[in-house]
Amino acid sequence: MKKLLLIAFSALTCSAVFSQVQNYTVGQVVSNFTVTTTDGTQLSLYDITAGGQYVMLDFFFDTCPPCQATSNFFNETHQTYGCNSGQIFLLSVNNGTDSDAEVIAFENTYGGPWNHAPAVSSQGGGGTVTNQFGIAAYPTYCLIGPDNKLVNADIWPINNMGTFVAAFPANSGIQPAACSNNVNETAVVQDVISVFPVPANNELNINVAIEGQATYTIYGMLGQAVASGNITDGRVRVATNHLSEGQYVVEVLSNSQIIRRPFTVVR
Repeated sequence: MKKLLLIAFSALTCSAVFSQVQNYTVGQVVSNFTVTTTDGTQLSLYDITAGGQYVMLDFFFDTCPPCQATSNFFNETHQTYGCNSGQIFLLSVNNGTDSDAEVIAFENTYGGPWNHAPAVSSQGGGGTVTNQFGIAAYPTYCLIGPDNKLVNADIWPINNMGTFVAAFPANSGIQPAACSNNVNETAVVQDVISVFPVPANNELNINVAIEGQATYTIYGMLGQAVASGNITDGRVRVATNHLSEGQYVVEVLSNSQIIRRPFTVVR
């Protein structure tokens, strides 16, 4: 079943629905909106697009299983393409059923080991924007151009970050970018951590060029932690024979510094 459909009386059920943005058609100008994110930042659509950025919206609610399963890929896109400092701005918009605290808990649980896109709860105006777009199925991912016209009304199905990348228009100029220094999260530090062998089979070596005690966590691509432990004297050997084939991320935490590296497990 494709997504979750919100129906009368606020009941939630599964259904195959194919027109996710019901109040706009592709090529139509989207009306401006202003919201406040869970960290208190006020954002207006037209202020963002006036800077030449595309805007990708993620309409969700916290108990929606497809929302939970794809939030990680949305945030991976957010980090890979500059944490909203590049040519695209990503924003998660709650359907109006969840508070700031509930949206923050959702992001912490399902958002993955990336810099998370800003999110808007019911308290920040998420329900109003959801009604403006006429969203009936969740999650709905859509893309708006710098000219404020709807470019894509339903980016789906989401298999990985590549699904979002494939939705970028060919002439958009959207390219991967480093997150700017003003992002309110610890930046990924380069040339401090090495992981090998890559791809891994039965074990993974993690070496870090930092002093003192550090901890590591390995995340699957749905954002779930699959292994964790301590790093002593800058190195640790981690068994990976229990992990399924696929993509993973190592996150190392030391002295409030976060360092991340992707790796693959093959058999």
